[in-house]
Amino acid sequence: MDHLLREYFPIIVFFGVAVLIGAVFLIAAAVLAVRNPDPEKVSAYECGFNAFDDARMKFDVRFYLVSILFIIFDLEIAFLFPWAVAFKDVGLVGFWSMMVFLAVLTIGFAYEWKKGALEWE
Repeated sequence: MDHLLREYFPIIVFFGVAVLIGAVFLIAAAVLAVRNPDPEKVSAYECGFNAFDDARMKFDVRFYLVSILFIIFDLEIAFLFPWAVAFKDVGLVGFWSMMVFLAVLTIGFAYEWKKGALEWE
């Protein structure tokens, strides 16, 4: 049992340090935070519309199209790196499967470009 605990000791220390650092940051933020919001701090940040308005109001959907495009390319990279590392082992089926995947992503990108999601006024 002593040998088993010795093997897990670095993980327990790492976890303890992580919890300690997290607690220090949370306590420091609660103690040192400035609590005087001005109109600039509470204004619309990324989504382009006020957060405290009517939920049924119309808003520009281009922000969401750009964010979906960002997620699509993140997924592409997440699948492309392991594929590139194992390129010798995937064979012809793996190659053409990735080409189909990239073609679908390219069609989606062309669709968003055609819809004007990348153009801002």
